[in-house]
Amino acid sequence: MSWQYVSIERKGRIAIVRFDRGNKSNALSGQVMRELTEAALSFQEDSETSAIILTGREDNFTLGMDLKDPDIELARTAPLAQRRKLLQTGPKMCQAWESLEPLTIAAIEGWCVGGGMALNVALDLRVMAEDATLYVPEIERGMNMSWGAVPRLVNLCGPAKTKRIVVLAEKLKAERALDWGIVDEVTPKGQAVTKAMAFAERAAELPPVALRMCKQGVNAAANALNYTASHMDMDQFALAQSSGDFEEGVQAFFEKRKPNYTGS
Repeated sequence: MSWQYVSIERKGRIAIVRFDRGNKSNALSGQVMRELTEAALSFQEDSETSAIILTGREDNFTLGMDLKDPDIELARTAPLAQRRKLLQTGPKMCQAWESLEPLTIAAIEGWCVGGGMALNVALDLRVMAEDATLYVPEIERGMNMSWGAVPRLVNLCGPAKTKRIVVLAEKLKAERALDWGIVDEVTPKGQAVTKAMAFAERAAELPPVALRMCKQGVNAAANALNYTASHMDMDQFALAQSSGDFEEGVQAFFEKRKPNYTGS
């Protein structure tokens, strides 16, 4: 398949999926998210692949949602029924990646922000460069964290640390992310894909059917209540979008100033 921003490279039982908007921010537009979803779905009938690496650009994984993208703007202004459909783009992307049978590994360089974090925690393993940073700024824009990310974060690091990430919007450098269990390995700058490849090569050595069955068992135990915990987060996001604090948060972001929230 051919996409504008996403490519797939295959090496035996290993696949490397890359996405690149062609600029340093590598922000997630509606088109990028649809292509990443299609890329994940392209493995549905694949019985050969044992591991899939997902990575962004060499300088940044992604700085999160592109707030100037026409799809994002439409999701703010369209009638509620249409908005709900548009707001399903991110959750569908994350679910498509979480549902994959091969082992999935994120390779993170530079910044991984907002929707990038939601996507990363839907994968099985995460490798992070030592100078990279994880950041969930949604609350600072007047939004809630959605896309099913909250229960996935709780699975990884527990409720208190998830609150520090999601509620207090703390930025996580690599060593803290490793200590908290958000990432599995820290590498020198520029080596995240190399280490992810080491995980993938180990997976490719193992019996492919047994690998998939073992992953399925772990996910069934870990994720049993995830939908129950997050099934309303998209509608909460739609509600947050209608608030004055959302407008203030986005405007302050564009104007590079501190927002003034009032609870409106």
